[in-house]
Amino acid sequence: MANDPVSSQPERVVTSQDTHFPAAIPVQPGPPHVEIITRPAPAAAPPHSGQTIAAVERALDVLLLFGEDDHDDLGVTEVASLLHMSKAAVHRVLSSLRSRGLVTLDPSNHRYSLGASALSLGRAFLDRLDVRTLALAELHELSDLTGETALLSVRSLNHLLFVEQVLPNREVRLEAPIGHPIKLHVGSTGHIFLAGLHPDDLSEYLSHAASEANAPMTQDEMNILVAKLEKTSARAWAFSDSERQAGTASVSVPVLDHRNDTVAVLTIGGPSDRIGNRQQFIAEALIEVGATVSGRMGWAPSTEEATDGKSIPVSTGITH
Repeated sequence: MANDPVSSQPERVVTSQDTHFPAAIPVQPGPPHVEIITRPAPAAAPPHSGQTIAAVERALDVLLLFGEDDHDDLGVTEVASLLHMSKAAVHRVLSSLRSRGLVTLDPSNHRYSLGASALSLGRAFLDRLDVRTLALAELHELSDLTGETALLSVRSLNHLLFVEQVLPNREVRLEAPIGHPIKLHVGSTGHIFLAGLHPDDLSEYLSHAASEANAPMTQDEMNILVAKLEKTSARAWAFSDSERQAGTASVSVPVLDHRNDTVAVLTIGGPSDRIGNRQQFIAEALIEVGATVSGRMGWAPSTEEATDGKSIPVSTGITH
């Protein structure tokens, strides 16, 4: 479950040169004096609003592409192919993004990657997530208890983002990419998010995953995923082994709010042999901590759970 987040000349704004015209043209004596006043040509009409919106959407598509899995850096040709745009249009978009620090160019290979401005926006987003503050102490507790990396993640459309992690004091450990978008259907963390979706929303996600240009999901893969999600929803925790990176495994539970919606996921990750042999113990520790953090987010156990003395967050998911 480890890290699964082009050169042209800058676009120029060309303006016509001011043409000097005499203020008045004198006429030979005789007929009455006439002044001929020249006026500049009317300014060009602004672009149609629809064209402006389309340009903004293209720029956003290019920018978001750099945040997807396996797209840390890209060339003009790759961007054009993935987004079905012309190379000229990609050049213009990347030049504009580069001028604002949202992407940066490596002159040695003419490839682009996210720039400092984009990273600062990501940090500003992460800093405003209250759930990070609410769960930080529990992440330290989980890492100390299990001796593994404790992670907190949130969902962003069809991806998840790890927003906080606490690392154990040991030589071999898992370290997650903070703030890097990861597909929801790969790994226990994403499985928790998907298990909490309404069936219609899950179907929409699966359709999206099946139509991706880069490594689309097959029908067999979808059937296997749905079976995993049903098991995850039934027991309130997920386990995955070597799905994102060989030799790493993870266990995850949801953090719920007052609407019983999954707002975050708590995960313990590490080498497969250490996690797999203790997955039940880790799951029980995560469930207890997940209930505590969920309570701070407004979640409360159902009447039946309260009567039985249970406090296990279970999101409304595909089996409901």
